[in-house]
Amino acid sequence: MTSKLDQLKTMTVVVADTGDIESIRAFRPTDCTTNPTLILKAAQMPAYAEILEEALAWGRRQGGSREAVVAAIGDRLAVNFGAELTRIVPGRVSTEVDADLSFDTARTVDKARAIIAAYEARGIGRERILVKIASTWEGIRAAEILQREGIDCNLTLLFSLVQAVAAAEANAFLISPFVGRILDWYAKAEGRGYEPEEDPGVLSVRRIYAYYKRHGHKTVVMGASFRSTGEIEALAGCDRLTIAPSLLEALSRDTTRLERKLDPIVAAQAGGERIAVDEAGFRFALNEDAMATEKLAEGIRMFAKDLRTLRGMIAEKLEAVVAA
Repeated sequence: MTSKLDQLKTMTVVVADTGDIESIRAFRPTDCTTNPTLILKAAQMPAYAEILEEALAWGRRQGGSREAVVAAIGDRLAVNFGAELTRIVPGRVSTEVDADLSFDTARTVDKARAIIAAYEARGIGRERILVKIASTWEGIRAAEILQREGIDCNLTLLFSLVQAVAAAEANAFLISPFVGRILDWYAKAEGRGYEPEEDPGVLSVRRIYAYYKRHGHKTVVMGASFRSTGEIEALAGCDRLTIAPSLLEALSRDTTRLERKLDPIVAAQAGGERIAVDEAGFRFALNEDAMATEKLAEGIRMFAKDLRTLRGMIAEKLEAVVAA
């Protein structure tokens, strides 16, 4: 009998949400995506010591302040992992812009260009890479600039329809609405559990998907941040789903029938009227949505914290070599 994972692959592009190269080899996704948290975890795994050491060795040859060198090594490490991933998956690899640039359009654009240049220096074309950017107003404006330059963007930390609409109007290549984190907020706020069909995160992605299909937006909807296989199954048929290795494994072991839940033609009938979004409207609508406001801020803080931790680890390793 065909596994649910294989059934899912017939209706949705499956993306691995991990920096663990061996997990990606095992589950053979089309694409893969990373973030500072996943890179930090991977960098601490003995199996990837060689990737870390290459970045450190490169950094020791660079000039400039210690802070600048540490940041550059972190960037190189992310691209090193991404380059390895492009050798395994046939599709796209997402690499994230620093979370501490989430409210700076110009610096986000500069960082994205640098990421693409680093991949191209390794012989990896920009058609293989998605640059991940937080779905702030400033991040969406950066994506608009980058898309015009042929740099495809993945707008992440997306929790609301207004973020999704603004991303589509900026012609972002892809958005990553965070299913599980939406569920977390409502479960805590309301003190209850949810079945997949009433899961607030699932319903949010379905609403965005329907809106895009109704109004002809080409931006790809990629559900992310899942807490259970039930959430994934409730979004079967979505353009893409990015899934952690533990849930990929659970789906690979389940051979029961998987029902398609999202269909573009059916969804378009329920997409709602077109929404006009300018900066003031975007900020007000986001402010009115307590969940989206809180989870966006929390996500940026969390990624920024893990980025600082990664840089701290890099600095310690550099200092250990000097002391030796």
